[in-house]
Amino acid sequence: MVLFIGPYLCDGQSAKPLPLRKSGQRAKAAGSAKPSVSTRKPAVSTSQACPGTPTVEDIDGNVYKTVKIGTQCWMKRNLKVSRYTNGDAIPTDMDNDQWSKTEEGAYSIYEDDPANDALYGKLYNHYAVTDDRGLCPTGWHVPSDEEWTTLEDFLGVPEVAGGKLKSTARQPTPGGWYSPNRGATNSSGFSALPGGNRTIDGGFFAMAGSGFWWSSSVFSGSDAWNRSLYDGYSGITRVNYYRAGGFSVRCCRD
Repeated sequence: MVLFIGPYLCDGQSAKPLPLRKSGQRAKAAGSAKPSVSTRKPAVSTSQACPGTPTVEDIDGNVYKTVKIGTQCWMKRNLKVSRYTNGDAIPTDMDNDQWSKTEEGAYSIYEDDPANDALYGKLYNHYAVTDDRGLCPTGWHVPSDEEWTTLEDFLGVPEVAGGKLKSTARQPTPGGWYSPNRGATNSSGFSALPGGNRTIDGGFFAMAGSGFWWSSSVFSGSDAWNRSLYDGYSGITRVNYYRAGGFSVRCCRD
């Protein structure tokens, strides 16, 4: 079974763990040979801030705008925090060997460049995501695999949902996607940027071409579920990856 970390959904309801699925398979596709067809009207977003919470501040003083998408409330930018919610510092500045071997929470900044931190936020391993001290501000949490699926379902079939999440900015605009940035409309207001990742070997990979975001849900002892977006694809991809990898994090409201 998939282990679920965290008691909340973004809309404040109780969460239920998802059954085990093969890597790369969307949650709602399990057990069905029929293609995924949305019965809902296309999502139309006015990109409204979350009612009562237009911004949220982390323990380091970073302020994030919020956006309401369907019944869920999300941060509009990737997490930048360097400390857990109790004030403990999250380990960082690891060389490739240290990064690949650690089983405690840690973060990296893409190529150790502060400009990348400002644009894309930090890249956290999954051990930081599930640390009991918490990454997200009080009243917020790292979304589960099920909550990511809720977001996808609201936006439509997975083949187009990614475009509704991606920023429309393209290179050479700082933080922009490589062309063609296929399907990008950002109609959801999520404003996803291509922050790349840090691999389990310690190398940095795919900035400006791809973005990767952890869920809080563990697939196995060494793997966890995540979502990814790409410059040449309008969809959103669900896969599991080694927990030692460094991905971006978005928080959603309890």
